[in-house]
Amino acid sequence: MQKIRASDISTYLFCERAWWYQRQGIQSDNIAELASGSELHQRHGRAVLVSGLLRALAYALLLIAIILLAVYFTNQIL
Repeated sequence: MQKIRASDISTYLFCERAWWYQRQGIQSDNIAELASGSELHQRHGRAVLVSGLLRALAYALLLIAIILLAVYFTNQIL
């Protein structure tokens, strides 16, 4: 039994015949468009990953700044 991937479900929901052709091993006529779409999804995925990493870095820097301010004001009081 073959695994069902999310792309299989997406293809089936979009067009049952396209899904059937794909399962039969029949090549699509729009290979260039499919490759372009895959590349677009990969670029978007990388952008989302970078965005998440930058957000984590921003939170870390904010935490460091708060700690440094607390240390500075503590030293001023003492």
